[in-house]
Amino acid sequence: MTTQYAIPAGWDVADIPDLTGKRYLITGGTSGLGRASALELARHGADVTITARSAEKGARAISEIGRANFLEMDLTDLASVRAAAASITTGFDVVILNAGVMATPLKSTKDGFELQMGTNHLGHFAFAGLIKDFIKERLVVMTSQAHRMGGFDSGSLEDIRGRCIGAGSYSPWSAYGASKLANLLFVAHLERLRIINGWSFIPLAAHPGYANTNLQSVGPVMRGNLLQERFINIGNRVMAQSAESGARPGLCAATFPGLIGASYLGPDGFMEMRGHPKLTRGRAIAYDQTLAANLWQVSEELTGVKWEDAPHA
Repeated sequence: MTTQYAIPAGWDVADIPDLTGKRYLITGGTSGLGRASALELARHGADVTITARSAEKGARAISEIGRANFLEMDLTDLASVRAAAASITTGFDVVILNAGVMATPLKSTKDGFELQMGTNHLGHFAFAGLIKDFIKERLVVMTSQAHRMGGFDSGSLEDIRGRCIGAGSYSPWSAYGASKLANLLFVAHLERLRIINGWSFIPLAAHPGYANTNLQSVGPVMRGNLLQERFINIGNRVMAQSAESGARPGLCAATFPGLIGASYLGPDGFMEMRGHPKLTRGRAIAYDQTLAANLWQVSEELTGVKWEDAPHA
């Protein structure tokens, strides 16, 4: 029986052990939480690979990070996801699915998915499924407290498909919440499949609380609302914790020994908005096995990636 070790109060990045010889892959490592995580892992001796949507962004980021490489990948394009996965030939100890968008206007990915579900869930679902044989120890999925405002209506296959393609009425925040709920449902169902199939890595989830990154301003920028963008940036500087602090739950999930599959980490402060990492729980629906199985089925259908028999391609 696996023992779950308690995360000590006040855990911080100084508690990360020497990571020399360890290999980490982080999606979306050019800014925000991903960049902060990559910098910290590299400082502790890890070899880090980040993904970037363009070679220019990737090259600029790794020049700042140091012990790092980059992999060009656009999560909104399954052809790009497949090409990135096909280029991986050696294993990673830990993969962190971090990239994402927040509260964007209604837009579609190149494959016809609603942008937030396509980026935050479906693109990652496909990528991780294609490289699962190259993940040795842990798959960490970054989610959000916004999962508490998301849903899939009745939870039927039809309603889930509708959410994934942006059918019906659209609310940017509701869609974002659904994509983050999908992250937790994904982790929970993956843990069940891991046990059945004997896969070598454990899935884990983490959320950063309220961190000062450029994620919150993506939606206003896409809408051309400069006033809202400025308001959000001011609010971030005044009220949010730093990206470095927001990265701590994900870094703890990626490095703290003895965690069991499907553990969920978040900050220990008021309403989990800031603080040091602790073990936490999502809302009840995030552990609904029928909803998770339906989401998994739709995700396989839409992406064409079947985890239990997907070749590395």
